[in-house]
This record gives sequence, C-alpha cells and structure tokens, in this order.
Amino acid sequence: MDVFTSAAELLRDRHPERPVLALRPHAAQRAARWFLANFPGRVLYAAKANDAPQVIEALVEAGITAFDVASLVEIERVAPIQGAELYFMNPIKSRGAIVRAYRDFGVRHFAFDSEEELEKIVEETGGAADLTLFLRIACPNTHSLIPLEGKFGVPPDEAPALLLRARQIARRLGITFHVGSQAVVPVAFGEALKQVGQLIVESGVLVDAIDIGGGFPSRYPHSNPPELASFLDEVVRAADELAVRHSCELLCEPGRALVAEAESVIVRVDARRGNALYINDGAFGTLFDAAYSGFRFPARLVTGARRKSKPLTEFALYGPTCDSSDHLPGPFLLPDSIREGDYLEIGQIGAYGRVLANRFNGFGEYDEVILTDEPMLSMYIGVEQQTPVLASMPA
Repeated sequence: MDVFTSAAELLRDRHPERPVLALRPHAAQRAARWFLANFPGRVLYAAKANDAPQVIEALVEAGITAFDVASLVEIERVAPIQGAELYFMNPIKSRGAIVRAYRDFGVRHFAFDSEEELEKIVEETGGAADLTLFLRIACPNTHSLIPLEGKFGVPPDEAPALLLRARQIARRLGITFHVGSQAVVPVAFGEALKQVGQLIVESGVLVDAIDIGGGFPSRYPHSNPPELASFLDEVVRAADELAVRHSCELLCEPGRALVAEAESVIVRVDARRGNALYINDGAFGTLFDAAYSGFRFPARLVTGARRKSKPLTEFALYGPTCDSSDHLPGPFLLPDSIREGDYLEIGQIGAYGRVLANRFNGFGEYDEVILTDEPMLSMYIGVEQQTPVLASMPA
C-alpha cells in the first residue's frame, strides 16, 4: 500500500476518481498502548469497529491479544493471530455459530442474556466444564450519544436467578454491560458498576469477572468529552466499592476509542449548490454516522490551498447515491471558496466507517493509502506519558 505524509501529498501525486480511505495505523497503535498502560484489567478490541488488516496489525503490535467478536466472520478474521483470546459477546448466537466457535476456534468465553441462550450454549458445547459465561445486564444509556439499550440485556428482576443458574455451570462467571456508544461523561460507568454491585449483593452470587463493555469516547467537532483518564478514574472508584473488588477481573471492550483516529476519507466535490456540497462518498459509505447518528466529522479542504478563506462557512453534504436520505447535515466548516473538483479530507471515520459502507447504486469502492501525519482530532496526543491508574482489582 502506498504511503504518503499527508492527504495533500497524495493529491499532488494523483487525482483519484474514487474516494480514498486514508489509514493511520500509528494512531491505532498509540490508542492501544494508552489503554493497555492505563486500564486496570484486560483490554479487548471490539472487532466490529474496524476490520482493516493494517489497523488490526497495529493493535496487535501494541499488545492487544484479546478480542470481542460478534460473529463467525469476525472470529475467523482474528483467530489466526498468535495468542488471540476470543470473547463471543453477542448475547444471541445461532447454534451453529456456538458449535463452530467452541469446537473449531477454541472459544471459551460466551455472553448470554436469557435462560434460553444459556441453555443453548450448554447444549451446543456438550455441557462443557471449561466455559466462562458473561451475563449481560441492561443498564441506562442516558449518557451516550448513540444509546444501545433495548436490544440486549436481562432486566434487573430476572438477573439474580440467571446468575445463580450460570454459577452452577460456568468454570468462571462474569457480568457485562454496555453504557452506549460515545459515552460523554465518566459517571456512566460509575452508575452501571453500582448497579452491578447491587445485583451481586442481591443474588448472593460471587462473580469472577466484570466486563464494562465499550462506550469510551473519541473526539469530534460536536462532542468534546473529558480526558479518558477521568473515565478510568471513575471506573476505578466504582470498582473499588464492589464486594468482589479483591477477587474479580476487570475487562473492557473499546472499539471507537481505539480506532476512530486511525482512518479518514478523502472525497471529491462533484457539485456545489449554495451551501450544499455533493461529494463522492456519503451515508451509504463511510459517513453513515453523519447521516443517521447526527455526527459532525472534522473536515478540511485539501486542494485549492490558495483559495482557503476565513472565516469558514457552514456546509451540508450530500453523498453520491440517488437516495435523498444520503444527506449529511453537519454543519461542516469549510472555506467559502470551495468548488467542484476540490478534494476534502473528512476525519475520525476509523470507527465503523469502512465496516458500514455498502455498494448501493454501485458506489462503495475505495482506494486505500497510509498517511503518516497526525489525525485531525485526538484524545491521545500529549497524554502518552500519563501515569497509569491503579486499582485493587486483579488484572
């Protein structure tokens, strides 16, 4: 894959017809090193967030060896990694997926959120005695920009009985939850861990592991969360109040926080109509979150440097498909001098951008390059040497 120092250098060399996925593996590596140094437990990469081989390789080089996987495809993708430990954390799985995960790929960690799913796991693994089972509980997602509640998670009144039943089966027993994607305040994790503590006391069942899920934020023009250290401080504080704090392993599953900065997309402006720009990628491509989740990604004009005017103007973007929902309202702040034929770089699309892109209307094909410059926004630059947080819970 070709390597350039920046999008500007790329565009001095060529004028791509297709949008260009610009990978920054060094950004993923930096994020992984920070989590491994600062999180007081085991760090799993949520493999659904970005499947680019260069990104996964960077995470592994940084020291990531555990993966949150949700499907057989994800299992097959990361299983060949030397020393990989797989956690099948989708709470609803097909029987065939359970069988293959257990027998063909050595998966021993499974999540469930109902008695039916628990029995399915037991039956399809032949009553295996070497399982680590995680009960996923429902928790409020009031502090996240993309709530994930409603689909998964056992209600509080049903959880104690399921914990007791799983305790009789599992070699190791855990509880897991998810506070929602792009959690913007640290207390989200503290509130969920308090709920976990109450469940443990109410059920009278000791657990061996608590997986606090993902939800750790990245930085966007519309969302400037506190430093990640404050989130981990809250996790440590809340975990130290648990009855099982001295004997329970803590896990997390960052996806967005590890890879959002590791990729941008370079797009061409094919038309301008007032303050609307028509570009060659959009809602059915890497910019899904800008259309359907209200995200404002950072954007900059790469070509036409001598026409970069200030102050910046607010633009909306439209993608290349014929669907009117291919609309990215933004606003995206760009020079008012922008015109057809210019190229933009849109940052922070490393989380879920490439994996959500599809081939609607025949679009969805990309060139790919590696860029060595820094991402447009970052949670990590300047904090690499931060002192790790400490906790009494074992790693």
